[in-house]
Amino acid sequence: MKSIFDTVSFECSRNVTKIYSTSFSAAVRMLSPRIRQDIYNIYGFVRLADEIVDSFHDYDKTQLLDLFEADLQRALENKISLNPVLNAFQHTVTQYEIPRELIDAFLKSMRLDLHKTIYQTHEEYNEYIFGSADVVGLMCLKVFVNGNQEKYESLKHAAMRLGSGFQKVNFLRDLKADQEGLNRTYFPETDLNRLDDTAKKRIIAEIEADFKAGYEGIKGLPLEAKFGVYTAYVYFKALLSKLNRTPSTEIKTTRIRVPDYQKYGLFAKCYFNYKLNII
Repeated sequence: MKSIFDTVSFECSRNVTKIYSTSFSAAVRMLSPRIRQDIYNIYGFVRLADEIVDSFHDYDKTQLLDLFEADLQRALENKISLNPVLNAFQHTVTQYEIPRELIDAFLKSMRLDLHKTIYQTHEEYNEYIFGSADVVGLMCLKVFVNGNQEKYESLKHAAMRLGSGFQKVNFLRDLKADQEGLNRTYFPETDLNRLDDTAKKRIIAEIEADFKAGYEGIKGLPLEAKFGVYTAYVYFKALLSKLNRTPSTEIKTTRIRVPDYQKYGLFAKCYFNYKLNII
């Protein structure tokens, strides 16, 4: 029975999420059980693609991504894949009618990571972020609104801005790994070798504008999704605040983190605000 294999596939995507991102996994647990698994399924897919281009240095990444995309195509056509992560993902894509153009845009950005190392213009930068982050937010939004197209359209812009903000925080936090480990520079018109507080503040102001727009969308989310997305938002806001307090010279040499004890406090605060309907 395929239902048994589907259960195994869902568990695989859930484990991928838990192992690769404890913070995101904690936020997903704040979602309604009805939609929780589908967000695991989306994360498992995007994480696996991201690992291909970021981590598998001893292998032919282009070939691996080609195979991954071909397997995805067959999974979407046949509604099954022997790759458990892709089998779980196709289930969510089919159930919520996630547009293929969102998936294609994501894979396009992943392919850019195979060879592109510098983003010199804002157009290139925005296109990459759209594919690597914004569309992931839109995939999740498809799950959150459960087929309500009017709701989807009304929250679409905010979901994209929130995705952009999350991605830019990751860029700023991962400067050292991206530049030294992967030889990538995402921020345009910014010399990361000479990153100063002026450049850092400009980037942070851009992220804060994204978060402000994204928060307006959070307020309009269905109750099943609101608490989980708000929790992720508060976590990234705390991370951004810590980056803002950290000297630019230290950001270039250290990966900034939010300690576990602080995360627990943030989650408790989120629950308090949610229960009091402050969101």
